[in-house]
Amino acid sequence: MPPETREPMRHAGMRERNLAVLLGVIAANQPVTRARLAALTGFTKTTVSNLIAVLAEAGLVHDGDMLHEGDRGRPGIGVSVNGTGAAGLGLEVNVDYLAAAVLDLGRRVRYRLLVAADNRNRKPAEIAVALARLAGQAFDSAAEQGLPVIGATVALPGLVDRSGMFRAPNFPWDDVPAAAFTDLGLSGLKLPTRAENEANLAALGELWFGAGRANLGDFVHVSGEIGIGAGVVLDGRVFQGAHGYAGELGHLQVDPAGEPCACGARGCLERAAGRDAILRAAGLGDMLADHALAGPLEPLSALTTLLDSGDPAATEAVGRAGEALGRALTDVVKVIDPDTIVLGGIFSTIAPWTLPSVEKALRAGGLYGQVPTVVVSSLGEHAAVLGAAGRIIEHLYSDPALLLR
Repeated sequence: MPPETREPMRHAGMRERNLAVLLGVIAANQPVTRARLAALTGFTKTTVSNLIAVLAEAGLVHDGDMLHEGDRGRPGIGVSVNGTGAAGLGLEVNVDYLAAAVLDLGRRVRYRLLVAADNRNRKPAEIAVALARLAGQAFDSAAEQGLPVIGATVALPGLVDRSGMFRAPNFPWDDVPAAAFTDLGLSGLKLPTRAENEANLAALGELWFGAGRANLGDFVHVSGEIGIGAGVVLDGRVFQGAHGYAGELGHLQVDPAGEPCACGARGCLERAAGRDAILRAAGLGDMLADHALAGPLEPLSALTTLLDSGDPAATEAVGRAGEALGRALTDVVKVIDPDTIVLGGIFSTIAPWTLPSVEKALRAGGLYGQVPTVVVSSLGEHAAVLGAAGRIIEHLYSDPALLLR
């Protein structure tokens, strides 16, 4: 390749990196003057002004009021991220509900909806149609608020491997292309819609919007619903494994003589500590037949009502579930040595009753005092859909030039 061809590419690449650096510094220090941005980034004032002009043209930043920074010098114009400059759409398919969320560039939730749906007995094409309808509603809400949605991510409750195939033990079908859920019929997207594992996205939701903001270090986020998954975050990134299968906590064997699991094994954790298993053990199995009408929240509300009243069956059920979860996590801790365990999904709701059992099992199985801190997620069932929307926003922060292409 001739030198005159390489040079413009090198300059373009440098400008794109500089745009990302500057946008991140603005977001972390807003409102902030150009002079302060030059000091924080090491860029010249001219470079800062030129980059801000590019970001402003893309609708990502805007000028505000005059600011006095320090005792000396003249005031400068404060620059801030334009929260309405772009938005990310998160979607989630779960066994008994669909969900959507929209985040703006300021990482604020601008739309969120959870719809009960019996997806277990639906064909993938039917789910995709319902998901596209939900996506359209979220897209329209964003448009009414003046938010241009630039991309979407779909959280799926199962394995999404490197080849793009979706496998879900809790559904009666297997080996479905994940792309079957990403054709949403939305126009104007700058990023292709991607599908990812819901537990991994829930871990990212926790990292960006939940307890992760308090610096959890390396952590494992337990995503508990009907199935149980785990998102493993190491050095601020989700670890997915060689084939994208890392984190299948729900299929660790906790009882070799236990019930058969939909995955083909026996005695898996989700058969002992998944939502349906807990409800049956607590005497609420009759609610499972109608779970599609109520969604995931009503049976859980009935369970917590029993727990608040001290019901012996419910208390024993969640205690046993917590013990099984703790034993499974003990093996995970021995393998990856995380700083923190985050209990999410249903385990965040029933944490007052399960946390003691989880921590006791971790202490009993700890190696050389290797017992991580256990915290409870504040995001609950919203973690995955927020992580899905957050994927788009974080992508934009890492590459703001995509709006210029």
